[in-house]
Amino acid sequence: MTNTLSKILLVGLVLSCQTGFAQTITGQTAGLENTPNGKIVKAWYTAWEKSDWNSMTQILADGFTFSSPLDDHIKINVVKERCWPNSGKIKTVDVQQVIMNGDAVFVIANGYNTDGKLFRNCDYFKLKDGKISSYECFFGPGINYPTSGK
Repeated sequence: MTNTLSKILLVGLVLSCQTGFAQTITGQTAGLENTPNGKIVKAWYTAWEKSDWNSMTQILADGFTFSSPLDDHIKINVVKERCWPNSGKIKTVDVQQVIMNGDAVFVIANGYNTDGKLFRNCDYFKLKDGKISSYECFFGPGINYPTSGK
């Protein structure tokens, strides 16, 4: 019994130590500007809001891939053709929560298209050498993406 209790306590200690290294930030724009990786993620959302392709390309690593329920690790040229036209329909993106763990960043955000319709995403960024190497988007309530027609 003592051995089992010791193992449970050890596992609890290990798990609590690991979560201590992750950083959770909440609130509008979530203070992303306070860390180097946060600045890059903030620049991602700003580029979409401003439809600024030049700014977007500055923060993407060589070999960047984009994934969503509709896209499976597509390359940057396909992103520009298939996804980037949506940027013209994005009015704003409000970051609700950010969890950073080294070069991995999870973001939950509410976005609004130019018609005022909500889209909600959970985004997962992998960063390498100060640039975004991959992005995965998971759609939530509301419209799936700014031009989905819902």
